[in-house]
Amino acid sequence: MLNTVKIILISFSLVFALSIGYADSSVKSLSPELRALLGKEMRALEEGMQSIITAYVSGNLEKVSDIAEKMKNSFILKQAITKEQKHELVNKISKSFFRLDKKFHEYAGMLQHVAKEKHIESVGFYYYKLTELCVACHSNFANYRFPKLQLDASKEDHNH
Repeated sequence: MLNTVKIILISFSLVFALSIGYADSSVKSLSPELRALLGKEMRALEEGMQSIITAYVSGNLEKVSDIAEKMKNSFILKQAITKEQKHELVNKISKSFFRLDKKFHEYAGMLQHVAKEKHIESVGFYYYKLTELCVACHSNFANYRFPKLQLDASKEDHNH
């Protein structure tokens, strides 16, 4: 359990560091209003991730479940945006971004479920999976903001 907590705390630190800002060239091309909505969602997800770790390490799985549910339901396309803004998003943001975003919200739903069912080990697993998706998204779509996450092609064949 102690090792799990250490891993979660390290993951939390990484998520916190990575979630402070989010943008890539396609995000930069969005209207200021749409960028503000995207930033609002990223900040809400950051706060959710921070709150989850605090609740998790204190055993408050009900709170973890509640927060994860909010994260699951926070799709930017479900926010109050105009039809024109929705069209702009779909046309300017990479499809792979949406795939990662969809997976993130699916994992948030799984986290909600396992926390509600009080499967504490699985809570750590799904928190890790959420963190992993944050890193994947930032390394693929915001690597100029997070250059230390830039993938090194020379290490691509490295196996653990």
